[in-house]
Amino acid sequence: MKIATFNINGVNSRLENLLRWLHEARPDVACLQEIKVAQNAFPIEAIRQAGYGAIWRGQGRHHGVAILARGADPVETRRALPGDPADTEARYIEAAVNGVLVASIYLPNGNPQPGPKFVYKLAWFERLIAHAGELFASGLPVVLAGDYNVVPTDADIYSTRSWKDNALLQPEPRAAYARMLEQGWADALRSRHPDEPIWTFWSYLRNRWERDAGFRIDHLLLSAGIADRLEDAGVDRRTRGEENASDHAPAWITLR
Repeated sequence: MKIATFNINGVNSRLENLLRWLHEARPDVACLQEIKVAQNAFPIEAIRQAGYGAIWRGQGRHHGVAILARGADPVETRRALPGDPADTEARYIEAAVNGVLVASIYLPNGNPQPGPKFVYKLAWFERLIAHAGELFASGLPVVLAGDYNVVPTDADIYSTRSWKDNALLQPEPRAAYARMLEQGWADALRSRHPDEPIWTFWSYLRNRWERDAGFRIDHLLLSAGIADRLEDAGVDRRTRGEENASDHAPAWITLR
């Protein structure tokens, strides 16, 4: 079983890129973030023609998450992260697919920091930690996939020099990510690639793709009930080099 996460950065504007990747990579489950469409504007017919069922939560030109399943319809279990009924941003969706509970996560960016956006990021992270703890304690096989907007350590970025004030690298979100791992979650990419640089994001600015000046903010966390089934994990870097590409590349795992 192959599960991937891909911040598509606009599903309609990059639909051709997405369909090409689905055809080539053939993930069984694809978690998308930043679909950036209203609920009724998601390209479901094109997705179905590509052989995928889908659930999604849209939000106009901002945010938005989706879960695609090859040859199946994901069984939706949640459309929002619990803990704050007043939070209407489309950042979390969860479904059961072929015996695995999968979440697509778009954690707040938090910039500029300090400020209200950074406060929201940390509060959202606390809610995620609480919900993740409940999922982990359930004993179910769970994959929490998405754009966490956190560079976990200095080993996960080409250089910290230009990013030292960025919300992605601040101590508080890094500590929150570490606390999630302490619940028992396995960071799949790091598990398979413990020592090598492995990037999932390259900014459009300053030729960072051409210079391979990237970092890792897209993660797939595995519960104890599924971590021992991990066979491989990687990043489809070539997708980032295509014309009209997202600034993220898909990250993926394969499970026995």
